[in-house]
Amino acid sequence: MGIKRGLKVLAASALSLGLLAGCNASGGSEGSSGGGSGKVIKIATQTPLSGGSATLGESIKLGAQLALEENKKKFEDLGYKLQLQPYDDQADPKKGVANAQLIGSDKSILGVVGHLNSGVSIPSSEVYEKYKVPMVSPANTATEVTDRGLKTVNRIVARDDFQGPAGADFAINKLGAKKIFVVQDKTAYGTGLADAFKKAAEDAGAEILGYEGITVGEKDFNGVLTQVLSKKPDLVFFGGLYTEGGQLIRQARDKGIDIPFMGGDGMDSSTLVEIAGDAVKNVYYTSVAADASKSSDGQAFSSKYKEKFNKNVESYSAYGYDSMSVLLKGLEAAIEGSDGDLPSREKVAEEVRKIQDFQGVVTKVGFDDIGDNKFAKVYIYKFSEAKYPGVQEGEISK
Repeated sequence: MGIKRGLKVLAASALSLGLLAGCNASGGSEGSSGGGSGKVIKIATQTPLSGGSATLGESIKLGAQLALEENKKKFEDLGYKLQLQPYDDQADPKKGVANAQLIGSDKSILGVVGHLNSGVSIPSSEVYEKYKVPMVSPANTATEVTDRGLKTVNRIVARDDFQGPAGADFAINKLGAKKIFVVQDKTAYGTGLADAFKKAAEDAGAEILGYEGITVGEKDFNGVLTQVLSKKPDLVFFGGLYTEGGQLIRQARDKGIDIPFMGGDGMDSSTLVEIAGDAVKNVYYTSVAADASKSSDGQAFSSKYKEKFNKNVESYSAYGYDSMSVLLKGLEAAIEGSDGDLPSREKVAEEVRKIQDFQGVVTKVGFDDIGDNKFAKVYIYKFSEAKYPGVQEGEISK
């Protein structure tokens, strides 16, 4: 993409050789001198921009884009031209890894905002680590994302071993659920969240009546719902994303299953409401994403987002923005620490990990030694009507 753009510019205006060197696909070597007008630094996003997870994937990309565009002038003053390089990982680990290889080989890319899906992030981040490309995730919750201790991998949201128990505590102590049926989508995210919820619920004295898996892309859930009917639980917990979650809820209501449903942050999407319709009533979800409308900074962000993209914010819109802001803060520090020269990816990664007290529009960020955010929270929401987002019922800090 960068090469084609460079050729077009060459044909149109025969720019000087020095300027072309700053705009080619590699963006110059990592150790080359900075400060030259127009030297390009790219930041990639990796999220699903097509397929069943595209609603949230696009929201991350747009939030990140807004933050990058707002910071362009600052980096121009430092002698650099910021560019966004979006990649569609299609919520597919193989595609994510293939894209990560492209990112690693493009020397002008100095950071990545992504991914949405933990199952895509885990193998893709192995590639980022190999190429020393720093990653800041706005959405990954699986414990394995950071537990591997990779130097380049960070996230600004809470982990499943925090989110799952928070949901279990609410289900048992606030909703009075004693008998629970658990369904999960067999992904790293869905299984990890369901397992964390299940263990915490059992430790608190609840009985798990069933633990069943469905497949991403599946549309008929009659089999598992027949089991739910026969077991007569107080609550169904679903570990998975909004596409299957919305269909599962709608089909459950059609079968007369009117008990509360609960899910995790993968259910935190306007598309869940579009799919489930009125069946979404009496559905609870934990989320690692705050409601942007609850703060003045979040409200201001939502207005800018709506004005620019003509879309309402989704759960991770502001987290895409904050992730990009954190990454750019690390990049700025790396440039300043290199006397204005273009820093190495390794230097940028070091500066990102050093961030301890960054205030974003929806979350404060301070990374621990494995890249987890010390200030991450979990939120509880309820759908009382077919309207997104749900109403916040609780907020849990570490």
